[in-house]
Order: sequence, then C-alpha cells, then structure tokens
Amino acid sequence: MIIKKREVSLSIQKLQALVRRTPRNHPKYPLIQENLSKTMAGHKGETSLDYPLSFLQENKYFILHDLRLKDSKHFFQIDTLVLSQNFILILEVKNIAGTLYFDQEFNQLIRTKNGIEKAFPDPLIQVQRQEAQLKNWMALNRLPAVPIHSLIIISNPGSIIRTSPQYKSLSQKVIHRDYLPERIRQLEKLYLKNQLSEKELKKWIRQLKKQHEAADHSILERFNVTREQLRKGIHCPVCEFIPLARIYGNWHCPNCSLLSKDAHLSSLKDYSLLINSEASSSEVRDFLNISDIHLTSRLLRSAAKESTGKNKGKRYTL
Repeated sequence: MIIKKREVSLSIQKLQALVRRTPRNHPKYPLIQENLSKTMAGHKGETSLDYPLSFLQENKYFILHDLRLKDSKHFFQIDTLVLSQNFILILEVKNIAGTLYFDQEFNQLIRTKNGIEKAFPDPLIQVQRQEAQLKNWMALNRLPAVPIHSLIIISNPGSIIRTSPQYKSLSQKVIHRDYLPERIRQLEKLYLKNQLSEKELKKWIRQLKKQHEAADHSILERFNVTREQLRKGIHCPVCEFIPLARIYGNWHCPNCSLLSKDAHLSSLKDYSLLINSEASSSEVRDFLNISDIHLTSRLLRSAAKESTGKNKGKRYTL
C-alpha cells in the first residue's frame, strides 16, 4: 500500500520555473538546464520502480516515496522506503546508462558510455549512511527496533553492472529494477517472524509522515541569478512563450495562438517558486509586467489564498 505518493518534487518545479524565466544568453542558463535534465532523469528512474513494487502484497508492505527526515544533526533523503512488520527496506534508485563498474577498492562508481569513463560517488557509501541515519532517527523518536536493509536499484534495464571478482557480494546490494520483488522474497525468508506489531508499525508510519520535511531552498541563490535578471510577463502554459498579450479579458499567445482567461495562474506560481510565496501588488505587477494596477489587484484577489495588511502594506499569500 502506498502511504506517501511520489510527486514532482519542489526542486524540479523550481528548476522548471527557472529555466523558463532565465534569459537564454544568461551565463548560468546551460548549467540550470543541465541540472533540470539530471533531476528529471532521476525522477524518471524513481517512477520506473512503480511497476516492480506493484507486485508486493498491499496489506503487507507500506511504501513511502521521497522522504526527507532529520536525525540529530543532518537531513537525509530516501528515494523509497518499504515498511513491513518483518523489516524495513531503503531503496536508492540510480538511473545511469552504460557499463557501471563498482570499484570497491577506491569507493567509486565508474560509468563507461560511448568509450568515455566518468566517476560518480559510491552509492554503497550513500545507503550505508542512510541506514545509520535512519537508525539514529528511530532512536531519537523512541520507535521500536526493526531490521533495516538497503538496496541500490539500477533503473535502466540496459545498464551492465560489473565489479572485481573478489566483490561478488555486491549482487546482494546492487540489483536491476525488475529483480526487486525476488530480492524482497529473499529477505522474507530471513525474517519469518514479525519484528513489529500492527500498532508499532502504525506508529512508525505516523512518525515518518509527520516528520517528513520537503527541502525548500532559494533556487536563485543556488545559481546566483537575481530577480532583476528574470524574464518578466505572463508565460504561455502551453508553449511557455513570454510575454502574453491582454486582449478583451483574455491572455493571448502570439506564438501558439492560445487564448486563456487564467494563464496568469502559472506565472503567479513561478513567482512563488522563484521569489516568495507572499507578494505585494506592486511586486507582482512588476514580475508579470502589467501596467494596470486595478487588473493586478483583481487577479490577486481571485488567485491568492489569503491577504494581510491594508493599502500599500497589503500582502497576498500565493
């Protein structure tokens, strides 16, 4: 049973908005676009896990996607967590194409693709750290002990996994996506008796959901882009052209001929993702490049969740 669904992360949404709003000639634009491509590839790899996970018994396994928790010192993120009364399983998904060589001597992952080698951080170290942090988090929250295991899932079925002969045990830790149900059946044989009662398992689930905290960092600071450098205006929700024109109460896209009454909603979301979830009428008018004060106020009144203050001090929650 899926307890926490996988959604398009806030990080991806912010990168999408930044790619849309950053001028193509900005020196950071290629880097921003590259980061979005990598993040989307990771999301695609994680989504591909849905099919093998669908073979698990719904009343026995409880699945939480995209968890971000904090132990005594640091936040840690888990792609997918599978809970049962017998054990807990951390799944770290890697969507990397090519021949993957796990170098256990120097603790690195080497990908060879089109004759070019590239080194990646060792995901085995990553999952070991995740296990330790989850155990620490468990102790801090006084949760009943349960065996914790982890797997590295290679989501690309065309990738070749290799390592040196003395590290044959790697196959117990690194698997292709489609082998996941069988690997879980192997773990079931190790833990024939329940380690948690139903009540204790529900307590685990409640605490995981309660303490999940999505990362919400400034994307502009991350890439050193200022709000003044962003492209202003209403963007087309279909072709992303900026800016749209206002014609007889509709937003008109000169690029794809879209006519829309609520295209401004997507652009208000861009403001919230890139700058602030709260804004004054003048700030929004500048970002959307609207000269009409009364039009801006009408759009904000209809779109904002709430507002505080009066007159020039009035601020809207987007």
